[in-house]
Amino acid sequence: EIHQDAIGTGVRALIVDDVLATGGTACAALKLIEKSGGIASGIATVLEIPSLGGRTRISNEYPAIPVHSLFIK
Repeated sequence: EIHQDAIGTGVRALIVDDVLATGGTACAALKLIEKSGGIASGIATVLEIPSLGGRTRISNEYPAIPVHSLFIK
């Protein structure tokens, strides 16, 4: 959920999350930003678990969105 006026039309937003696992949370957040009229500028996570395929899922659904992780385990 997101408050309907949290992101205005054309506002750039960065998604910051603790863990990138399956990519479900990130994709849901990207959809909310789009629905609000905002522009997703990227995704930043502290930890990424590549074996769960989150980065692949995001790049398949949103190929233009960069994903940055501090640690990859």
